[in-house]
Order: sequence, then C-alpha cells, then structure tokens
Amino acid sequence: MYSLLLTASVPLAFGRLLWRSRHTPAYRQRWPQRLGFITPGPPGGVWLHAVSVGEVNAALPLIGALQHARPDLPLLVTTTTPTGSAQLRSRVGDSVAHCYLPYDLPGAVQRFLGRQRPRLGIILETELWPNLYATAQALQIPLLLANARLSPRSARGYGRWPQLTRQTLERLAAVGAQTAADGERLRALGLPPGRLTVTGNLKFDAAAPDPAPGLALRQRLGEGRPVWLAASTHAGEEQAALSAHRLLRAGHPDAVLILAPRHPQRFAEVVRLCREQGWATALRSADDAQRCAVYLADSLGELPSLMAAADIVFVGGSLGTSPTARGGHNLIEPAQLGKPSLFGPHMNNFAELRDLVLAAAAGQQVTNDADLAARLMALLADPARRAVMGQAAQALVAQHRGATARTLALINPYLEPG
Repeated sequence: MYSLLLTASVPLAFGRLLWRSRHTPAYRQRWPQRLGFITPGPPGGVWLHAVSVGEVNAALPLIGALQHARPDLPLLVTTTTPTGSAQLRSRVGDSVAHCYLPYDLPGAVQRFLGRQRPRLGIILETELWPNLYATAQALQIPLLLANARLSPRSARGYGRWPQLTRQTLERLAAVGAQTAADGERLRALGLPPGRLTVTGNLKFDAAAPDPAPGLALRQRLGEGRPVWLAASTHAGEEQAALSAHRLLRAGHPDAVLILAPRHPQRFAEVVRLCREQGWATALRSADDAQRCAVYLADSLGELPSLMAAADIVFVGGSLGTSPTARGGHNLIEPAQLGKPSLFGPHMNNFAELRDLVLAAAAGQQVTNDADLAARLMALLADPARRAVMGQAAQALVAQHRGATARTLALINPYLEPG
C-alpha cells in the first residue's frame, strides 16, 4: 500500500519540482536521478546521504574523517535539494561524487543501489525510507543512521505507522544518536536496543567559519553601527523581525537588521515587504550595503559570514504560530562564532540543544516581536554581557566536541575488507 501510494504521487512530486523551479531553476534539472538513473561510480565505496544544507553541514566533519581514514574508498554523497547540492559542491568540490537520492519507489531505489553497489550506506539525521532500507538489506548493503535526531512530533508521526516503522528500523545495522532522548524515541518505535549508540551531534565538530568575510561586511554596513541578524526566517517571521527592528531603532536609530530568509523562493516576497514598509533596503546580490536600515541576504551559503557580521543572532523557525513556527533551527553556528543567540518558544526540533544553550546562559528565549526588541536593546546596551554570553557559547561547543570520532568508531567495522 505504501509503494502504491508513493507511485501514485510521482506526478505530484514532479509537479512540485516544476513549481519550485520558478524561483530556483535547479529544481528542473537532473530529473532522471530522482528515479534512480545515475552514472555509477566505482563499486564498493561508501555512500552518504545528507538531505539539504543543514545535513550537508553536519556531514562535513564526517566526510573529512572518512577521506582521511580511508582515502582508497570512493565516496558518494547524495542530497535531495539543489541548495544541499550547491552547499556540498562549495565545501568539498569534486573530492566526492554526487547525485540526488531517488524517490522511495521500488524500481528507483533498486536501480540506484544496484548500479552503485556501495559497501556501506550512511544516512544523516532521520530519513526512514522503507523501500530504500528493504532494498539495501536485500543487496546486503549495511545501513547506518548517523547523527540521528527524532523530535517528539516526528516520533508521533512515525508512530502512526507502527509496523512499517518498526520493520524499517530493524533493517538498520547501527544507529548513532545525537542524544539519549533521541535514542529512546527510536527504540520506542522499534529500533533493536543493541544497535543504538549515543554519539553526540556532528555539528559541534564543524570547523569554525572564517570571520573575515563577515568583518568585511560589517565595515561596509558602517563601523560603529549596531547590527543584528534574523537568520533562517520563515513566513511571518520577517514581519516580526521588522516590527522588532522599528522598536529597536527608537533607541538605536542607526541599527541595521540583516534579514536572511530560509528559502530562496521567498527572497522577492521579502524584498517587497521591506520596501512597502518604507525600509531603506540593500540586497546582498547587488553588493550594496551603504547606509541601509535592512540588509537582505538574497543569497545562499553565506549564513556564517552574516553571523560573523552581527552583534546578536536571532534564529528563526521558532517564533509565532503555524506555519511560522517550524520547530527552530540550529543554534550551534552562532555559538561557534561566539555570538549570543535569541530564539522563539517553538524549538521542539532542537529541544535538547535549546536547553543546553539556556543552561549555559549563551542565549535567550523570546516570546514575540516586542520581547525580541527588548532583549536586543538590553544586550546592545551591555557589551560586557554580550561578551560573556559569547564566551559561554564557545565553551559549550568545545565541551560537546567528539561526535565525529565516536561516529567513525561506529562505522569502522563496516569499512574493513571482506
């Protein structure tokens, strides 16, 4: 029934790709790969799947460790989105092979795995695809789930299909979970306990971004001006950020808001919103940063530089109500750069990380646009407090490093010949 439903939805899936290609032309490219028609590389290598930008960033330390430990093994990395593909290429170039992961159709995954024939598959975070997992087991390709996380909401979703979920989890050779709570939720859904290891979050091991591009942007925005970033915002959050910015400028009239929407197809919509409200808006794509009140990051892959340019980072996907509240986004990136972070009350996808940040006093939770403005004003008025929060954030990152080594230890037995 699952396969029949998925097969019936294929025209809708390609229609969605076509719709999204209006703003992102890459969505209309490489469609055969979505059905498993790939140009195979050398068999017997390692295949790693990272859905999009966030998973690619998490995978980077592991990719580097695999290349160092076994340079003789070819490495194929699959993504699902063009933005993930672009991020992968920008970070590792041609040192790995790359294609899109096919849809979870029996024929598509059989073509993909049958042509590539990896010795091992590593799935990042939580991508449970029944046909993919069943085909890998039939072809005797061990699958590992690495950096696994499962929010309570996602666990409830998988729990609606208990038999299918349990069968899928039982096909995994091993799982490296980010936290004990993630592991417990996976075990409750049917993962055999002996296959679970808590390895930690790979994102803590990512190399700290080079701050130089951010510092150069800060100079272009105007030295001495307060700068804050609203990162990875969703529909509705840009309005909240602009409202908070208007309140903030009552006390800091030269303050700059860097606005970075999560999805590129919304860039034009957000530009219109800013200009309709009378904001002096500069665009990253135009390399125009002079005397603006709002600097719109209508580009991809530059979030670390934008964070480096800011005094304070608000992390989106966390404020308001559905569809604005998406469960939050990663708090590790601003922490790496020693930036105090602010976030809304809806951080259910990163609940454990949120709790760590709050316990370390490295960030603060806000409830609405007025509260966001008040926290911004208080922190901008207190550079010493910002410095203490930034130091606490970097100490938190240092304390939780080591997931790459633990994950590699989980993988190594499957890399041996034979």
